[in-house]
Amino acid sequence: MFINPSTDGSSSGEARGRRFGPQLRIGVAGLILLAAVAAACIVMVPAGEASVILRFGNPVRVVTQPGLAWKLPAPIESSIPIDLRLRTTSTGLQDVGTRDGLRVLVQAYVAWQVPDEPQRVRQFLRSVRNQPDEAARQLRSFVNAALHITSSNFELSDLVNLDPSKVRLDAFEQQLREQIAPRMLQVYGIDIRQVGIERMTLPDETLAATVARMRAERETVAAQRTADGLRQAAAIRADADRDAREVVAQAQEQAARVEADAEQAAARIYAKAYQSDPGLYTTLRSLDALGKMVGRNASVVLRTDAAPFRVLVDGPAGLAAAPAAAAASGKSGAKPHRSPGTLASEGGAAPGEK
Repeated sequence: MFINPSTDGSSSGEARGRRFGPQLRIGVAGLILLAAVAAACIVMVPAGEASVILRFGNPVRVVTQPGLAWKLPAPIESSIPIDLRLRTTSTGLQDVGTRDGLRVLVQAYVAWQVPDEPQRVRQFLRSVRNQPDEAARQLRSFVNAALHITSSNFELSDLVNLDPSKVRLDAFEQQLREQIAPRMLQVYGIDIRQVGIERMTLPDETLAATVARMRAERETVAAQRTADGLRQAAAIRADADRDAREVVAQAQEQAARVEADAEQAAARIYAKAYQSDPGLYTTLRSLDALGKMVGRNASVVLRTDAAPFRVLVDGPAGLAAAPAAAAASGKSGAKPHRSPGTLASEGGAAPGEK
């Protein structure tokens, strides 16, 4: 009998396919099922998040480390992601009262987050059902109440002041944080990272009182600075007067010294002049004496033959001969000669003449 090889091979292949086909399909289906089960058991935890594993709705563990985690497939276990990133919320302007009875409008901000602690994550999930908006709303309510309590411990000048050293905003923010941080951590599992004053303004009546107080403070400072300026000006004037007196005294001393030196030099010059020409020296000295003795309004009646007026009649020769004539008349006992040219100023007559 003749058998076609090709026909026999195809028939044998179809037989093997019919025999191994169901096993292959079962294997592929098993692999797909295993992959689905593995995918259902894997939990991906991104950075900045935590995952709470629930077993039949009851939290059994919390995964806070980023990466892959394992759980039983649903519906046995499920996972809920919890956002651990830092969040901020802000209150509106709150009208609060200060210790000195004034009003101020304050707006605060709060930076908060859920800490990466399993206990706090469970607490956050249980208190607000993993709703960050609800947690922010509750937080704003706490901050509004704490603002009224904290502001009553401070005066308005501690919050609004022209002198930076008197402003106590840091202490205000610290007390505000101490008011809300323990309560929010205990009730909601929220960690308060920072509390600050975002905005502060004044109502109309408080603004008027603040401006009046600032004006009074500025006037006090201006008066103090004016007094300091006047005191410094008086000290400067006293120092300037003292320096001026010292300079004048030194100048007078120097002038007296220069004048003494000049007089000494003049005396030496006069001595040399007398030695060289006694008649001329006597004439010049007589004229100098007349210039000092006779003023503009003076009335003097003297003999013209007496020194120093003799120079007006006799000149230098008469002055040179006068000492010899006086000596001769003194020895002989003769009366002094009266010159007919006796001077009479302003119409007056010489003594003994009519």
